[in-house]
Amino acid sequence: MKRRTGPPGGPESKLERLKSELERLKSALNLGHELRVEWLPGQVKHYRGKQLSGEVLDGTIYIYDRDEERVLTTLRHEFFDYAVCQVVEPYKSIANKLISAMNEEAYQKKERLIERLSTLRLPDEDAVK
Repeated sequence: MKRRTGPPGGPESKLERLKSELERLKSALNLGHELRVEWLPGQVKHYRGKQLSGEVLDGTIYIYDRDEERVLTTLRHEFFDYAVCQVVEPYKSIANKLISAMNEEAYQKKERLIERLSTLRLPDEDAVK
């Protein structure tokens, strides 16, 4: 028999509902098995000037909503956002490596040009007159 640690519908049972929903999502999509969920109602976090309802950090989905009706929606949103990011991340990584390599190549070309220009002998100003 399962023992409850809080009142029916209280924070403990809502957290259990979140954990159950997360397991359902993991199973349905067969991904995110490393994730866990924490409900921190009322904790205020901001990103780009907006208050967050939730976020994924270091393998944990944090839900900040106080509104118990919204917590499941927020959990799903954060889970799906995490799933999409897992698909996009390899492409982002490759693009960033390519940009870095191109920046290095441009820097080397610029330095070689500056070296050549710095040894260039310009006509003496008095000789031109």
